[in-house]
Amino acid sequence: MSPRDITILKARVDNPTASTRELSDVLEENYGISLSHNRVNEILRTLSEEGIFRKTILPNKDIFRHYLFRLSFDFSEFAENWQECYEVLLNDPHILMFFTADSGYQWHMLAQFRTDDRMERWVHDFFVEYGVLISHFHNTMLHSVHKFKTEAAIFDNVLAETEEGRRYLEYES
Repeated sequence: MSPRDITILKARVDNPTASTRELSDVLEENYGISLSHNRVNEILRTLSEEGIFRKTILPNKDIFRHYLFRLSFDFSEFAENWQECYEVLLNDPHILMFFTADSGYQWHMLAQFRTDDRMERWVHDFFVEYGVLISHFHNTMLHSVHKFKTEAAIFDNVLAETEEGRRYLEYES
């Protein structure tokens, strides 16, 4: 990904509701990048198609209660049961984020439910279906989610890796 494309992505993250015409103006004013709004739209579409970013709708954090689930496996059952469980979790609408980790708990998930009762029912049903696979399960309710977004400034470190990127950062200052 070129430093220009990273800068365009940074501008999009910083201005998520701006039209591509407005984004084109931001790029010119803040970074000295002169592109038509059609070209900006084309670049963003290409980046999306290449999997560089996804357009995601995140509901207001107050609509759902959030939980961190961590699980480790009974490896005697792993080979026969992991794939179906994995697919179910990937496709479950309650699972907001699903990732592996290098700890005693191999799979971690951020989940969202409207109520504690719904979460408890989900966990019960999950254990009924996949309990044979699980050796340990840990559940933490996230009482107050204070921040739930990606900041555009995260791309500054990436831009600082190249001379062209550093020029965009200097132009911004």
